[in-house]
Amino acid sequence: MGDRVADLFAGNQGHRGATMTVRVLLFGHYRDAAPASADSSGAFPADIAGGATVSDLAATLGTWDKRLGDLLTRTRVAVGTEFAAGDTILAPGDEVAFLPPMSGG
Repeated sequence: MGDRVADLFAGNQGHRGATMTVRVLLFGHYRDAAPASADSSGAFPADIAGGATVSDLAATLGTWDKRLGDLLTRTRVAVGTEFAAGDTILAPGDEVAFLPPMSGG
């Protein structure tokens, strides 16, 4: 595995455009699936096709590691500092956080 998550869906999801890099943050048990190149916060760069959405990124990560296959059904997603829906179009340099539900007592 390289330092960046492979662009597994370029040309397969109907998106056309140059490859761009976003920063992915995984929290909770999803952090265990982060690549070795992730920093101490669990963040790592991911190369995706221009015009990709949050759903496209989640699908790509799920193909990369089956533990990430349920990201959109099991997490809230934030792009930058705002919660985002699956159809949110990503821009180069965006920071995309996948936040699992928390429990406590």
